[in-house]
Amino acid sequence: MTPLLLALPGNEAMAARLGKTIGADIAEFGQFPDGESHVRLLSGVSGRPLVIVATLDRPDAKFLPLAFTAATARELGATQVGLVAPYLAYMRQDRRFREGEAVSARLFANEISSIADWLVTVDPHLHRIHDLASIYSIPAVSLHAAPLLAAWIAQHVQSPLLVGPDEESAQWVEAVAKDAGAPFVVLEKRRNSDTDVEVTVPDVARWRDHAPVLVDDIVSTARTMIETLGHLNRAAMKPAICVGVHAVFAPGAYEALKAAGPARIVTANTIPHETNAIDVAPALAAAVQDLMAHPSTGLGWEITQKSSC
Repeated sequence: MTPLLLALPGNEAMAARLGKTIGADIAEFGQFPDGESHVRLLSGVSGRPLVIVATLDRPDAKFLPLAFTAATARELGATQVGLVAPYLAYMRQDRRFREGEAVSARLFANEISSIADWLVTVDPHLHRIHDLASIYSIPAVSLHAAPLLAAWIAQHVQSPLLVGPDEESAQWVEAVAKDAGAPFVVLEKRRNSDTDVEVTVPDVARWRDHAPVLVDDIVSTARTMIETLGHLNRAAMKPAICVGVHAVFAPGAYEALKAAGPARIVTANTIPHETNAIDVAPALAAAVQDLMAHPSTGLGWEITQKSSC
């Protein structure tokens, strides 16, 4: 049975790309004038699997429409409800740092696990949580975008030097550098608050004939990249390029990063943004096809193909 592919608002472009690959129909979604969610599935879902496409940046406004859509599809007879969330929110608060705090990573995982039969996402922010299976009770596929970033860097940057944001990212940055055939260095970072970041850049004088490429999984406040750009400029390096997976961009962050003077800012299309240049849709489509064929599996997936985007 042909799956029904439904895009929550803002996800139409990604859903269209997925639909071309997996042969799904596209459904529609709307809102009442007062902002309350109006869910109406225009195509019949009875006896069909449903795939909801909903990247979950700014998740508080997106969760209720997602939950209503999934519940309505089940009431109308959908055989399964899968979720493609290229960006997965609520991974930061993975423990109780202060008395009385909600461990929102686990709470959000419980909610998503209650409304979906499976989940596909790209590079969730795994820190103390080492894999999604430890908090999600449904098959949860985490695709790794490192090979796609590496392919873009190899194609578009001559003599790159990759610069990782902190020691915790060293293994990830090393993988991108290896695939791109480039050297790399890693910053020493101390985060005093969400907007106050101190970074120490290793000696980069011997790399002055290389183009610095700052890579990170999530670009939110962009303070680490901005601080690093200042160090690189003072070291008389070539203009740097900033490459990230998820273009979260807190208010004012993108403008501040542009003002810091990078040669280019590039992100994957996990969150729609003008910087999107790296396409994760083919890998998402492959994972969706695999999960729909084998819904009880799905752990340990990884993007292995290179991209020419």
